Amino acid sequence: MNKWMVLAGFIILCLGVGVVSGVMTAGAMVDWYPTLNKPFFNPPSWVFAPAWTILYIMMAVAAWRVWLAGHSSKPALNLFFIQLVLNFLWSVFFFGLHSPALALIDIVAMWIMIALTMRAFFKIARPAGWLLVPYLAWVSFAAVLNASIWWLN
Repeated sequence: MNKWMVLAGFIILCLGVGVVSGVMTAGAMVDWYPTLNKPFFNPPSWVFAPAWTILYIMMAVAAWRVWLAGHSSKPALNLFFIQLVLNFLWSVFFFGLHSPALALIDIVAMWIMIALTMRAFFKIARPAGWLLVPYLAWVSFAAVLNASIWWLN
């Protein structure tokens, strides 16, 4: 398979998760989220779309770099796909089900899976591991934000 087609596939997959999550959250961002008590460090809503777009592209490139390594990359890519599913489920729990508590459980599991994915990626392709560092940092911030919203509501 052409390596550039694989890169395109990873980008489409990761951005697709973001688009579907965004569509799912749109109504709750208007009707439900504004009614929640939020901490002082809650960023403005417009920050999330560009931040996630950049992160999803970086995630896709990281997964592609690991895929280029060949057969030994399968366990690491399995971790990547698990964390991507958890990423998607966070939106379902937080915005779809209006449950910051379920979302908090999910984001802790997601953080662990991202850390495990990073560790696996570093062993296969160091640049791929580094590409996930901003993602882990953002999810760390999002976890604190999620926990704060859960606590305040």
